[in-house]
Amino acid sequence: MHVAGATGVVAEVRTPDGRARARAGDGNVVTRRSVPWRAHYRVGGVGRPFASVVALQLVGEGRLRLADPVERVLPGVVTGHGNDGTRITVADLLRHTSGLADYADQLPGARDLTPRAFEARRFTAYEPAELVRLAMARGPRWQPDPTAPVATKRWGYSRTNDLLVDLVIEKVTGRPVAREIHDRVIARLGLRHTFTAGTSAYLPRPAATGYTRFPGTDQLTDTSVFVPLPDTSVISTTGDVAEFFRALFDGRLLGDAERARLRETTAARDGWGGASGVRFGLGVYWRPVAGCDAGVWYHGGSSPGHVAAAGATDDGRRAVATAVTTWRPGSAQQRRQDEATSRLVDHALCDAR
Repeated sequence: MHVAGATGVVAEVRTPDGRARARAGDGNVVTRRSVPWRAHYRVGGVGRPFASVVALQLVGEGRLRLADPVERVLPGVVTGHGNDGTRITVADLLRHTSGLADYADQLPGARDLTPRAFEARRFTAYEPAELVRLAMARGPRWQPDPTAPVATKRWGYSRTNDLLVDLVIEKVTGRPVAREIHDRVIARLGLRHTFTAGTSAYLPRPAATGYTRFPGTDQLTDTSVFVPLPDTSVISTTGDVAEFFRALFDGRLLGDAERARLRETTAARDGWGGASGVRFGLGVYWRPVAGCDAGVWYHGGSSPGHVAAAGATDDGRRAVATAVTTWRPGSAQQRRQDEATSRLVDHALCDAR
């Protein structure tokens, strides 16, 4: 990963018997200090399974049904321009089979990937409901069939689904989603270095400097300080993330029935990492890997200055998390870095067993 161009990278593997860690590169390209072992980083999309766990726990408690139409839980929210909340279920949101437009594509300056545009927007904060309304101003990519078998459903990642899952959790519990994630996941597992940042633009120490090489530039821009979007606000360490991914599958967070639903997948042809045979369950990807009879479960995510990945074996005995402090959107170098990350995840979970 470092050879592929990452300024700094840290990774950790967790098993019932202990852990293994590795790091490479610099925590800061000026001071040349090493990447801290317990560096805090923005986990991006890797944090979405935290909310999926909360939703599935509510299902297990009988407070929410995966087959519930979104309109029943959030009346009047998914509507307009052909969007129909009566045809989209809670499971569609978690599985990204809703067909809803991605709010991120509608943000002001969404395609203006330049240092100047980043600087102008870095302290802009959005409310989830505001972003959902932005997505509803566009028609859906398709209309889902709520009666179709899971394996046949059409898939497409949309961050609007993530926001709606958060709103569903808040409507059902009457409490902020950040509090539910803390009480039901973070505190239960004793993840001492994990929290939701809200509208804070800063990372706690220790942390490595996050850099972005914007398209058309040869320079690295320090993009460590910015207000995250609501669905990507989890900050953690590789140790905590790896432990969460173990718990996701080993029974510490979900009952047998809920874990079975988590594993019900549909084909995800444009899944993270570019691997073949990728499928998506209720909040997490799956892909076949030689050496792992049950494949691996994983998720990736990127944000200015950070690229994260994590994965686990089907039984939760092994899990791995990686944090890279360089993001180069749309570049061949970024693709090579992502491919190296996928190889690390596969080796840590499969070859090393």
